[in-house]
Amino acid sequence: MKNISVADVVALPVAERLRLVEAIWDSIAEVPEQLELSPAQVQELERRLAEFEKDPTTRSPWEEVRARLERTR
Repeated sequence: MKNISVADVVALPVAERLRLVEAIWDSIAEVPEQLELSPAQVQELERRLAEFEKDPTTRSPWEEVRARLERTR
């Protein structure tokens, strides 16, 4: 495998860098058990889950959230 520097990556066209970021993110998502969360992150996730379980109707599906975000662009 060829070693590349950060400078090499930054010199890539934006589209290439985005593909690289996506590939890296996908490789991380394949092994979620290797991600270490801080105690504060665990606490926040537990708080959010409890809030959702208390009243799931207060949340929006991803499709709605995405549509709102795209309208604000």
